[in-house]
Amino acid sequence: MIITRTPFRVSFAGGGSDLPFFYRRHEGCVLSTSINKYMYVTIHPSFNRAETVVKYSKTETVQDVHKIQHPIARQLLLDNELDGVEIVSTADITSGTGLSTSSAYTVGLIHAINAYKGKYWSQEKIARRACELEIEELGEPIGKQDQYGVSVGGLKFIRFLPDGTVTVAPVILTQETKQRLDENLLLFYTGITHSAGEILKEQNANIVSEDQKFNNLVRMTEQAAEMREALIAGDLNRFGEILNEGWKLKRELASKITSPEIDRYYNIAMECGVRGGKLLGAGGGGFLLFYCEKDRQKRLRAALSDLAELRFSMEQEGTKVIYVGEKDWD
Repeated sequence: MIITRTPFRVSFAGGGSDLPFFYRRHEGCVLSTSINKYMYVTIHPSFNRAETVVKYSKTETVQDVHKIQHPIARQLLLDNELDGVEIVSTADITSGTGLSTSSAYTVGLIHAINAYKGKYWSQEKIARRACELEIEELGEPIGKQDQYGVSVGGLKFIRFLPDGTVTVAPVILTQETKQRLDENLLLFYTGITHSAGEILKEQNANIVSEDQKFNNLVRMTEQAAEMREALIAGDLNRFGEILNEGWKLKRELASKITSPEIDRYYNIAMECGVRGGKLLGAGGGGFLLFYCEKDRQKRLRAALSDLAELRFSMEQEGTKVIYVGEKDWD
């Protein structure tokens, strides 16, 4: 048995610039961190070796891998000429919430299958393969930040070059700055799940056809670089302000990124004195992130008491194998 653990990610700035419609015209970049909430993927031989079992929100049991409905699991098993196994995934957080659960599953399963077959890949190579699978082979209208954001641990600055190359550089903070950042970042679940694909399709079309929306994304990449410098300098007030400025630009990229309900929660938070915030992921629902200093957090929590808060902190490890059982497979 092999078990992998892959963190979810929080993206602070630059989201959307990882889409090919943008980075082929202008270099993209994202500032993000992995967090201590995880996707776990287990793989081991099936009890009945003639069957392949995939368990996620439902259970599939097949004798022919081609008949698996889950597209990611099916494609990876076919690519690796693997059957007669049982794959089980569990997660700390539900899907469709803006924390990259889908890419965490892809990365975790690639890692698990590699370990099962005795192969070692770097975290960045795993991320590249996840991008190839999700974007090129399965045709998902998504970018590349999520695969790298969950595969490579820690706070990082990710660049998306016009030729399709991706580079990842760690952002090193003082212990004091990291502690303050961890203490002052709060996540609240809106209770709304979303389909990232539909929102991103509209956003892609808008970036191609409307100069203002393309220019918004250019400015958002500049904000990602400015935010990195603010963090390195320990200027967390500026970090929060850029969060707010970035959200104002992001919400204009597509019609369903926000909603009256989400705007209401965001405005309540700003009235409570938060420095800034944003909706995570493509938009439409999921988690609201706020930068809120400790002396204002009690008021914020009271004002948003009808939303579930997710306590979290940044993590450093990225995807990893956490268990290797005695080998009882070929």
